[in-house]
Amino acid sequence: MSLGSKLKIENMGLFLVSVFYIITGIVSLGVLPFVNYMPVVGIVGILSLVTAYGLFMKRSWVVYLVVILFLVVTVLASYMIYYTFLADLLIGISMVAYLVLTWVATAYAADKRTKLES
Repeated sequence: MSLGSKLKIENMGLFLVSVFYIITGIVSLGVLPFVNYMPVVGIVGILSLVTAYGLFMKRSWVVYLVVILFLVVTVLASYMIYYTFLADLLIGISMVAYLVLTWVATAYAADKRTKLES
């Protein structure tokens, strides 16, 4: 029996997007002590985990959280890229990757919003 049938996964894309939000939530909460407990990083972590739950359970309200996370992460990652790209290349490159993956996840979730609202 495959993992998809055990978890009752109907749409592999939405499952991957929810896994992305789980990973970003855990990483955001994990790096919280290293960024001097910046509240926005904690908020992004918590919202990412709640969004992952909403996507996995196909809740209708998750579309609003995806849009909120899109806006917050775009501002946060752009700020980090602008101020740390030359100082720390690894952080800059990881923020660019995070920004691109967030845009892709948001576009996919917005495209599948009819499945989430039903």
